[in-house]
Amino acid sequence: MGRVGGDTVQDIRFARSADGVGIAYAVHGSGPPLLIDTCWLSHLQFDWQSPVWRHYLVELGRIATVIRYDERGHGLSDRSVTDHSLDARVADLEAVADDAGLDRFALLAMAQGGPVAIEYAARHPDRLTRIAFYGSYAGALAAATPEEVELDAAFQALIKVGWDRPTPEFRRVFTSLMIPGGTEEQMRWIDELQRMAVDADTAILARSQRQLADATGRLPELDLPTLVLHSRRDQMNEFGHSRHLAAHIPGARLVALESDNHIVLEDEPAWPVLLEELTAFLAPDREPEPDPRTVIPDLSTVLSPRELDILEQAAAGQDNDAIAATLVLSVRTVERHLQNAYAKLGLHGRTARTAAVARLLSRA
Repeated sequence: MGRVGGDTVQDIRFARSADGVGIAYAVHGSGPPLLIDTCWLSHLQFDWQSPVWRHYLVELGRIATVIRYDERGHGLSDRSVTDHSLDARVADLEAVADDAGLDRFALLAMAQGGPVAIEYAARHPDRLTRIAFYGSYAGALAAATPEEVELDAAFQALIKVGWDRPTPEFRRVFTSLMIPGGTEEQMRWIDELQRMAVDADTAILARSQRQLADATGRLPELDLPTLVLHSRRDQMNEFGHSRHLAAHIPGARLVALESDNHIVLEDEPAWPVLLEELTAFLAPDREPEPDPRTVIPDLSTVLSPRELDILEQAAAGQDNDAIAATLVLSVRTVERHLQNAYAKLGLHGRTARTAAVARLLSRA
């Protein structure tokens, strides 16, 4: 555990991913757990000195226990890694969540973390209380124009020739896209972070593999509270990506931040809006769980809309095959939602379905 500034202490740990890669992660703050599926440009120690990032870390630590990690090949995680595929990165998130001992938690996907978070949520719906996206996407090049593909190739060439140079002229191109409204001090810090976070060869390899990650097909499967935040004039990841997320995740809420910056800075009006939205979104996780022995919960506050729909079909006498046909779902998805509903209601065993239906009918 190390002190990183003022009274703030973060605990740096290491998880082992499925392929043996060591993933560095840090824990700080207090409150319900919030795991940040971080952007690729991070360094667990260096970020605490940041005139760009520090306000995020301090303020989020006041409302949640924050767990964040450096991507494979970046920051304090193992370097010289060649596999940056979506499956490998999902395994990293799984390893961090398990190593940190998280049972149920909120997940915040930042920038390139979007596809990883979506895939994780689809695979582990029982682990998440809610999910938020910030400046993110489901697939970077899922609907890219030829011009965007050409621009991406130019960025790759720029990284190859200029990333590792001691002077920041080439890296400043990326900095200017991330924080066009930043001060010179803030821009110099991002210039330096790029070189500290990752070397040129890994940056090129990881970026090319990240561009192939696309979890668009998983979006309709997400069935949990969802918040989507994005700067309206973001030059790194276009606002349209978040419109797509919000339009295809059932019940998702989109908040457009009035900013030119990919990373909203502390002194701009969009920052308190972003913080207030996240604080309100995470607030339900701060409330203590009701004792099921003394409280009969309102099912609409306990179950997701999809779980409630499926339970209502079960109460009408339909079996899983019929429910799947009615709601245009797979039988496996129906079974998964029912199991989640039983767990939330504290019901187990062969009588769980009967007891759940009885709970539903008793509220009529």
